Amino acid sequence: MPVDLHLMMFGDSTATGYGCSSAEEVPGVLIARGLAERTGKRIRLSTKAIVGATSKGVSGQVDAMFVAGPPPDAAVMMLGANDVTALNGISQSARRLGAAVRKLRARSAVVIVGTCPDLGVISAIPQPLRSLAHSRGLQLARAQAGAVRAAGGVPVPMAQLLARDLRSKRELMFSADGFHPSPAAYALAAQQLLGVLCDALGEKVDSPPVEPPSPSRDSTQVLDTGHTRLSVMSRLWRGPVPDLPAQSNPPVPSD
Repeated sequence: MPVDLHLMMFGDSTATGYGCSSAEEVPGVLIARGLAERTGKRIRLSTKAIVGATSKGVSGQVDAMFVAGPPPDAAVMMLGANDVTALNGISQSARRLGAAVRKLRARSAVVIVGTCPDLGVISAIPQPLRSLAHSRGLQLARAQAGAVRAAGGVPVPMAQLLARDLRSKRELMFSADGFHPSPAAYALAAQQLLGVLCDALGEKVDSPPVEPPSPSRDSTQVLDTGHTRLSVMSRLWRGPVPDLPAQSNPPVPSD
């Protein structure tokens, strides 16, 4: 059926809505529906994101998309955590992201990128690994933002925008594995990304923000053990960890 705008989601498990129990809770669906409600346009949503993807994987997602069909009118990317836990190089990860954004912008797609979240809010990751993840995540987010801007995209600082809610409402904001976001957290992320997307598209609208869904009784769904907190911690334990420049980052809670 004909549509007015084609939206694509790229990225890792957060872009797929991993941890949600229904399609109604997935960030791509929330963004697409919010865009339709705010603009009155018919929106087509395609999701190319893959659980576990790093910046290398996102580059592959974009390349595969060009082979499969025409580019979207708008693209939303969410990634970074897996580059941190896999100890991928920060500058290399940001450079790969910038190249992917540049390819989409060269075909006139509007590109919004939710940069690396703050892994320091995840109490399921023990110290001192949580402090390491916190520091590397903030460094990666800064590098991603610079690369995205240079490529013509719009970065959205997810760590800054969501960390306070994730810390203060942990029981509500994390899914069953204690690592991935809950539907309520995905709704907050979608709200931030939707507002930036509307601005980037030139859609100046005044409407209520996306409301986080109420906690579901089925929120104890079983998650794939290949992407649980244990697999994340095992990757963080791998060494050696490269030396990092001194940073004046805010302290990470030790609980």
